[in-house]
Amino acid sequence: MTHADEMLRTYPADLGDVNRAALARCIAECFDCSQTCTACADACLSEPDVADLIKCIRTDLDCADICDTTGRVLSRHTGYDANLTRAVLQACAIACRSCADECEMHAQRHEHCRVCAQACRRCEQACQELMSTLG
Repeated sequence: MTHADEMLRTYPADLGDVNRAALARCIAECFDCSQTCTACADACLSEPDVADLIKCIRTDLDCADICDTTGRVLSRHTGYDANLTRAVLQACAIACRSCADECEMHAQRHEHCRVCAQACRRCEQACQELMSTLG
């Protein structure tokens, strides 16, 4: 059981019809992706061909920020706003798709980009799955 699962299980108010498993998975994937993208950007900065990785670094950092924010928004339930939740999930899925696409272009030369692309694809999928349960 992840901490997200445990926090959802112990939440004192009714969460309504939310799919708790999908929500917990999405929260965990968002925070994992944020960390992975931050680390990938840092690894890119250490590469000898750093000038060729400028777009990758920027995309990594943008994705990390959006994933972190999404994970934090999804972790709050008091005063829930479904429209805001859908908007942040959509933004996160888009950021993850863009970052994965960019990292995949460098994955043959840089293992950290391959790992990052995989994390982004998992997070994008988790966001899409949670959105589909929101109705």
